[in-house]
Formats: sequence, C-alpha cells, structure tokens
Amino acid sequence: MTGRNSWGLAPDAVDLRRPPRSEHAVQVAALPQRLTLDLARTAVVVVDMQNDFCAPEGWLASIGVDVSGAPVAALETTLPRLRAAGVPVLWLNWGNRPDLANLPPGVRHVYDPDGASTGIGDPLPNGSRVLELGSWSAAVVDGLTVDPGDLHVAKYRMSGFWDTPLDSVLRNLRVDTLLFAGVNVDQCVLATLVDAACLGYDVVLVEDLCGTTSPEFCTQATLYNVRQCFGFTTTSAELLAGLT
Repeated sequence: MTGRNSWGLAPDAVDLRRPPRSEHAVQVAALPQRLTLDLARTAVVVVDMQNDFCAPEGWLASIGVDVSGAPVAALETTLPRLRAAGVPVLWLNWGNRPDLANLPPGVRHVYDPDGASTGIGDPLPNGSRVLELGSWSAAVVDGLTVDPGDLHVAKYRMSGFWDTPLDSVLRNLRVDTLLFAGVNVDQCVLATLVDAACLGYDVVLVEDLCGTTSPEFCTQATLYNVRQCFGFTTTSAELLAGLT
C-alpha cells in the first residue's frame, strides 16, 4: 500500500511524481444525493469490530449489553467485493497501552463511572484485559475475514484520529473518500467520521454495515447529522450495485 505514495529514485535524480493511478468511477445511490465515487481514491474504515464490543464472551456482553446487532454478516459479504475492486480495508480498533499512560481520566470514566466496575484494562473472566493492544479483547471478532493486505490502526479515544497514525496512513494511501462501517454508529464511528470530514476527507456512512447498542433514535440522529452536516449515507446493496 505504501507504493501509492512514493518517489522515483535514481543515483543522480529524484522524480517527485507519484505513481499514476487510473480512475475507477462508480455510481452509487446515496442520501442526500447520488454519488460518483472514484474507487482508486477510496478506502473503507471498519471501526471497533473487535471481540470486546461484538463477541458473546467480550467486555460489553460480560456487563449485560446486547451485542447481537454487530454487522458481522453484512461486512463479511461486502468487504471481499471492495477488496476485489482495489479498495483498501482499514481495521480501526481500540488497543490501549497496558499501562494506560496515555488515557486521561475522562476517557476512563466513561467506561468505569463509579471506579468499581469492569473498565479499560481490567481482566475479563477469560483472562484478557479490556481493550488492551495485542489481546483477544482488541482482536477482530470471529466471523470476519482479515486479509493479509488489510491495514490496522489502534485507537485510544472515540475518534480514531486523536493520538494515532490514522491520518498519516490514509494520506499515504492517497485516498480522498472514506467509507465508514462498524460499531457503535452513534459513538466511535460518528466521532471518527466527523474528524475525517473536518480534515477534508469525503465521508460516506454505509448504514447496514454499522450497528449500535444504543436506542434506535441514536441511529436516526446520526444518519440525520451525517447527511445534514458532514457527508452522505448509503447501503451495502447500493454500494455493491455500483460495483457491478
């Protein structure tokens, strides 16, 4: 993937022109308007599809949260088609330092509001520590195929852009348009999407490739705000129809 952003090198000269890339335009039905996407300048960002948020033995399930709405099957159907079309897949999962040295109290409080609950870094019954980098908790959930060419970025906030190399990775991919998927659509997906829009990326939320443990009105508010303020929404069916 890094070859997308490289110079031509010779002993006596440097060619600053990047490798040429042919346009791959597709038409996709979306809201509030139909889109033309250049897949050669598009990546898909899959947020938090990891064991702690999606698996029956994960952190959220262990504290009584229903995680059955995670869009595992829809992603498993859609991602191979996007890869085949040359769209990079980037897995953006929580993956904290074991010492939690970079986490401020406000972030830790969200997940352990009374100081006595199972919070970030605490052990689960299976021995894995909540949202810890390199652990079972931070791994992509079973049922999703991870390709060797996929990219991985660990995050430490609701937004995947703060204190991470996400922006650098995307700019080296030389992409302009980001397709967003994952959980929770009204929390980490939305926070990352908003920051992407503020950084100048084109943002498209793929509705059925997202899920949430929040009430339905949170999803509806998210869709409204994405369409109204930040970008566009579509579905995997419309996306795949455009690919064909």
